[in-house]
Parts: sequence; C-alpha cells; structure tokens
Amino acid sequence: MYLPIGSDMSLRDSSIIGIFDLDNTTSSKDTRAFLKQAEDGGQVVTVTDELPKAFILTREFTMDRVYLTQFSTATVAARCEAAGQKPTK
Repeated sequence: MYLPIGSDMSLRDSSIIGIFDLDNTTSSKDTRAFLKQAEDGGQVVTVTDELPKAFILTREFTMDRVYLTQFSTATVAARCEAAGQKPTK
C-alpha cells in the first residue's frame, strides 16, 4: 500500500521506519546532526513549500531517505492506520 504524504507524493508504507514531529525532535542535538548529515548526503526530500511539521524516515533498497512534509505526525499516522500499517512515532 502507498501512503500519500503531500504534493502528489506517496511512499510505500512498508518502507517507513518512523514518523517524527519536527518541533519535538529538533530540540535534540543528535536529531539536528542526523538531519544535517542527511541533507548534506542528499537524502532529504522536501515535499512541501510550506513550513514542514514532520519528517518521515524511510529505507528502501538499502537507502535511507528523509521526507519533510507539511502534515502533522497525527495526520500521517492516521493515514498509515487507514492503509493498514501500524505507525512508529
């Protein structure tokens, strides 16, 4: 199944590792360092022109990718549940 994450983009629900709130997680220096490293490595995909509220970490074909979305973690989690996938927050 595929999960819509905004701007006509969808992810395979089985590739999702976690859904994280940007306001809560970026207070940690480790998370900020992880996101900076992902951005420097070209692994960040921005799915919105709006201020992102959450990021979704995926692994597909042994490649990690971070998607920034305008949807809240609650919205993404509800979409996961509707697709039959248990979300990880």
